[in-house]
Amino acid sequence: MKENRILIVDDEKIVRESLTHWFEEEGYLIESAENGNEALKIFSRGKFDLALLDMKMPGMTGLELLRKIKDIDESCIVILITAFASVPTAIQALKDGAYDYVTKPVDPDELNNIVRNALESRKLKIENVELKKQIDSFIIPENLVGESPQMRKIIDLIHTVAETDSTVMLRGESGTGKELVAKAIHQNSKRKYFPIITVNCGALSESLLESELFGHEKGAFTGAHFRRKGKFEIANGGTIFLDEIGSVSSKTQVELLRVIESKKFNRVGGNEMVESDFRIITATNEPLEKLIDDGKFRKDLYYRLNVITINIPPLRERIQDIPILANHFLRKYSELMNKGITDISKKALDQLLNYDWPGNVRELENTIERAIVIGKSDSIEPDDLHLKESNFTIDNGFSFSGDNGNSLEDMERKYILKVLNGNNWNISKSAEILEIERVTLYNKINKYGLRKIK
Repeated sequence: MKENRILIVDDEKIVRESLTHWFEEEGYLIESAENGNEALKIFSRGKFDLALLDMKMPGMTGLELLRKIKDIDESCIVILITAFASVPTAIQALKDGAYDYVTKPVDPDELNNIVRNALESRKLKIENVELKKQIDSFIIPENLVGESPQMRKIIDLIHTVAETDSTVMLRGESGTGKELVAKAIHQNSKRKYFPIITVNCGALSESLLESELFGHEKGAFTGAHFRRKGKFEIANGGTIFLDEIGSVSSKTQVELLRVIESKKFNRVGGNEMVESDFRIITATNEPLEKLIDDGKFRKDLYYRLNVITINIPPLRERIQDIPILANHFLRKYSELMNKGITDISKKALDQLLNYDWPGNVRELENTIERAIVIGKSDSIEPDDLHLKESNFTIDNGFSFSGDNGNSLEDMERKYILKVLNGNNWNISKSAEILEIERVTLYNKINKYGLRKIK
């Protein structure tokens, strides 16, 4: 407790001294003033948790001082003390922000109880505010990790689009983490207190997908023994994530366009119009533009869905994230399985870095999990990985295992050299891939002493 600070303001010296004595005995830190102007000077020098104000004082009244204190610090609790209590005065005091008021002569026990309850109330309010700040702070799913320029850009985009209600399209190969990005957008949006509903459009037939999205009425088709809510209805207030949107049939595309435009739909076999407030996030691992050219995807639906695009690069294009992700999965599964595996050997890390990861982050996670299951030592070794021979190799026999260890700087040096060699030392193109300025790239070349191998 008790190091709460209390300011006592009363023009009567005996009252100030009595109140000071009572509350110092209770362990509070007390300062006092005989009028409003003196009180404001003291108040400006430090923060107080509570102020006890005499209502009737020469010059500035207690009500006037109350308003000025609240202007300075809204969180400060104010209790008024008056010898002339009246209902209108009390109502006005409470309207102006007073916690309570007591009448003279003051009962020490009564006042102490009011003060204790007021401070406890203040403490709870502060805790609630802090909790809300934590809830409202930026949330990133645990597997969405990485320090590469590409990942930093994606995190920035998540932060930006989460504040809007715009439709988002996520593009990337299978296993890159599109669902994680969708969840991150939802968890950081105003819709986070409502559900995010995921539908894999590619896993369902046309009829099943229609029922899954829009629901159905009892008797709508064989086996429909009861009314069922669809995902759009369940997602009311929240977000619906439509994965593999490119696989949706032409008929369902028409229905999707209608529900996006109106936020209204009919359950299968029903006539009642259902309304739902939802946000749509879609994902695709194939180019929808080609599907449009082939007549397999509606152009008008495409433009409705493609308001904001986030491209998620494959893991082979952000190899500097591989050690970070691998160690993240190592900690995760080692703890889950109580295996005590705490490290990845340099040779094993070299294999991870030189593999092209066709299954992306999902494949990396599965690889680390399997290695922990079968691993016999306290570190993951190459034999634990069971990786197929990769076609992802660095020119000129360059290897990621080296004498300099696996520091971030070492990783950056190796990654920059790989990009430079892969682009025949074209500075402009390499800087574009690295997402840095040309002058920055020149500085890093000089910093690391990089030279073109002839």
